[in-house]
Amino acid sequence: MTIIYFLLLLSAIILIHEAGHLLAAKLFGVYCYEFSFGMGPVLLKHKGKETQYSLRALPVGGFVAMAGETDGDEAYPDVKVPAGRRLTEKKPWQKIIIMLAGVFMNFVLAFMIFSLVILHNGTFASSPKAVVSTVVENSPAEKAGFQSGDKILEITKKDGSSIKPATFMDMQAFSSGYAGEETYKIDRDGEILSITLTPEYSEEQDAYQIGITGERSEYVDVNILNCWKFGLEEMGAITKLMIATIAGLIFHGAGMSQLSGPVGIYQATETYASMGLSAFLLLIAQLSLNVGIFNLLPLPVLDGGQVVITLLEWITNRQFSTKIKTAIMIACWVLLIGLMVFVTWNDIARLIGG
Repeated sequence: MTIIYFLLLLSAIILIHEAGHLLAAKLFGVYCYEFSFGMGPVLLKHKGKETQYSLRALPVGGFVAMAGETDGDEAYPDVKVPAGRRLTEKKPWQKIIIMLAGVFMNFVLAFMIFSLVILHNGTFASSPKAVVSTVVENSPAEKAGFQSGDKILEITKKDGSSIKPATFMDMQAFSSGYAGEETYKIDRDGEILSITLTPEYSEEQDAYQIGITGERSEYVDVNILNCWKFGLEEMGAITKLMIATIAGLIFHGAGMSQLSGPVGIYQATETYASMGLSAFLLLIAQLSLNVGIFNLLPLPVLDGGQVVITLLEWITNRQFSTKIKTAIMIACWVLLIGLMVFVTWNDIARLIGG
């Protein structure tokens, strides 16, 4: 059954993403050759007014073939596309909306699942306030002088960036993957103090930690009116952590050994599916959010990179040459394939190691 759940998970995330591109493209009159779920040979197909809807043999992946895209035009050389219906003929702002529509739909899917699962659960545990509950013995926090009950007003990194955390989750997102010195402005019984410390690396957690824990979460009742607010709050908290994790990987290399690929997702699917429908749906929501955020990275093979290129061409009023675009694309594909090999090796190593 795990393989079925795994395929359902991938299908939901991919179909909603590609459907976003399709709907936006049709909204602006872009000719779409095909909307396909799966890769490989076509098993079933239905010809709409102009778009072919296909189910292919390998239920992994999917695509929208649009006129004006190199791959789309090469695959359908016999189709006559009316003038003005190609993606390349659309206004820059329209192209940007089409490129971002898939990411938007991934966010919508995540938001809907978070909200409805929280409604089903009936209660929501909000992130505790930025107040120290306990201080771990022999930790950097204890050595620096942190005490239980300290209210954290502001955190400043060595590069000058800072945050005034409203919740403990805000603190974790801001400091995730950071190995440098931090200064904490705290309120201790009305007295404002400044504490400076440097996180220590934990091999067990594969993360830099200072050694404090927050207070217990507060539980509130959920109904059909407020579940959307809490769904957005949950989505925002996870988004902050994901962005902080990506930033930690890029700038500090923290958490590399914890990255997962298809093998890790398959294992997670097995675990979450065994915990019930709600847990499985939450996994879909988290991965959909992850896919959306990842696609915003400014790599030309991703939606975010295409947006950057479109913006640069719009600002400079010049088109990048096909040769330059192809070279950049190849370099990015090499980078992504290398990353995929690395994360798959991570997954296999963890599997072998138990």
